[in-house]
Amino acid sequence: MKKTDVIGSMNAETTREIEFTENNTAQLLFGDLNKNLHTIEQAANVSINVRGSKVQIKGRSHAVGLAASVLEQLYALIRKGYPVFTQDIAFGVKILESAPETKLEEIFLDKVYITSRNRVISPKSVNQKRYIEAIRNRDIVFGIGPAGTGKTYLAVAMAVSALASEQVHSIILTRPAVEAGEKLGFLPGDMAQKIDPYLRPLTDAINDMLGQARTQELVERGIIEIAPLAFMRGRTLNNAFIILDEAQNTTREQMKMFLTRIGFDSRAVITGDITQIDLPGNKSSGLVEAKRILTGIKGIDFCHFAKSDVVRHPLVQEIIHAYEKDTSQQGKAYANVEKKEP
Repeated sequence: MKKTDVIGSMNAETTREIEFTENNTAQLLFGDLNKNLHTIEQAANVSINVRGSKVQIKGRSHAVGLAASVLEQLYALIRKGYPVFTQDIAFGVKILESAPETKLEEIFLDKVYITSRNRVISPKSVNQKRYIEAIRNRDIVFGIGPAGTGKTYLAVAMAVSALASEQVHSIILTRPAVEAGEKLGFLPGDMAQKIDPYLRPLTDAINDMLGQARTQELVERGIIEIAPLAFMRGRTLNNAFIILDEAQNTTREQMKMFLTRIGFDSRAVITGDITQIDLPGNKSSGLVEAKRILTGIKGIDFCHFAKSDVVRHPLVQEIIHAYEKDTSQQGKAYANVEKKEP
């Protein structure tokens, strides 16, 4: 078949019907007032009509195939007891659009942790699944990518899971105290109150996992420690799950200091976004340096996320894309100006 024929067949309008044998399961799949089906329509660019437990999908051939695969796989997940939420629909479309051979159950049924509010935490993209597997199988894992891709949240979930199963005896959460482009000035209060704004994202994540009361109890017992990176100097951290967040704002020296704190029976996850470095202009990022120096060392893994892995509000992905596009255009504009200068 010629390439033009393949393109033509992919773009051809087609119709496909699917009948789901279990009415109750089908209704859970469709959602209230067919909300889930409307999400698939928008995400896959198809039209879906419903009659009882039958659906008719219309659109271009590849889009119809995508929508059908999402419906069939999510239906199978619901039959296995997985509670499909609206956001899972959108994640499923994104996953199968980029990797059609993916089995959604291998991702969505990988339970990392169940929170105090009985919410199941599981990966929502192929890269998140790979990240979790890397944390399970490596002593040191770097998660690098844009905001909203679940780097820190999944790392905290893995830490809490490891603590609950007694794989480690403590959790240490840390990040550099670097202001994000603004001067906060004098902060009132004792040391804990002064550093709290820098550590709030980590506190929020672990409160969400365990509940505020349980978190406070474990903090008071010293089982969970949330502290600035500077507090790690001179220590040896044994039998601990250690997370360094916002690692793009570490210096080369700080990153080396942190990595050499890791003791026996410990594991570390380092997360950061190298497009959001807030260090002074003359300072190089410890995360960037670590990637250059440590890639290829056995026992260390680097997991990279893209804007397609964003699991926050759908507009976050569009915002990241817009900034990337603008940065690229500015770079081309500067290059053209330099060429014109004598």
